[in-house]
Amino acid sequence: MPIPKSYDLPRFDGKSARPHVMGILNVTPDSFSDGGRHNMGEAALAHARAMIAEGADILDVGGESTRPNAVPVPQDEEWARLAPVLADIVALGTPVSIDTYKAETARRACAAGAVIVNDVWGLQKDPAMADVVAEAGVHVVMMHNREQADPDLDILSDIDRFFERSLQLADRAGIPKDKQILDPGFGFGKTIDQNFVILNRFDSLKKYGRPLLAGASRKRMIGAVLKAEMDDRLYGSLAVHMTAMLKGAAIVRAHDVRAHADAARMLEATTLERVPD
Repeated sequence: MPIPKSYDLPRFDGKSARPHVMGILNVTPDSFSDGGRHNMGEAALAHARAMIAEGADILDVGGESTRPNAVPVPQDEEWARLAPVLADIVALGTPVSIDTYKAETARRACAAGAVIVNDVWGLQKDPAMADVVAEAGVHVVMMHNREQADPDLDILSDIDRFFERSLQLADRAGIPKDKQILDPGFGFGKTIDQNFVILNRFDSLKKYGRPLLAGASRKRMIGAVLKAEMDDRLYGSLAVHMTAMLKGAAIVRAHDVRAHADAARMLEATTLERVPD
């Protein structure tokens, strides 16, 4: 069994360390942004190497699309997509996150060397997930999600209720607090306006004392403002993620790694008021 590479998170206050860039690697045929481009073994590995060269701190590998209206994938099929490439990606030496809400997929991925479980249902979809994460001793991203958007909902209150439940599950399973990460889930079960409410008040989530992740790369909220198609949303993605980093995001999840890594380094230099070591 490979020895998982350790992973040290930047401090959650967003001031004392460079935010980390999580590069997105979808080994799926139907991802909303890059579906089918990297789902073959050699292509996936080449893309992973490219993101590392561009400055990725983490590689987030997923075998099932979580885009709106995506068709659910059985666990065996999800793992069949991941198994041929995961060990080789882990062997590249950059910390690997597994993007799944299925406990068995998470267990297998952690055994293969993943050091983060990125659960888009915040430990609340699969009742075995919290125990799997605890037993593996890895970090977990607990993302807020909803089955459908409700424009009349107080979205921040809903996120609070959801996170309280996720944190209870994490604590009950024995996942250390310093391995818990929270993600408000831009674009998941939210109206476009609600996404901007979350972004504007992103710093309010620091009250939980956990590192925060922001993942708005190429999403519909950006297209709605800029009237831009999927492949023309880099600058909007950077703007949203820089706002989130300034408000305390410790990690940004992005398709365009180099641009985000450069932005994170510039933010670090500004915070330190000097060129970083």
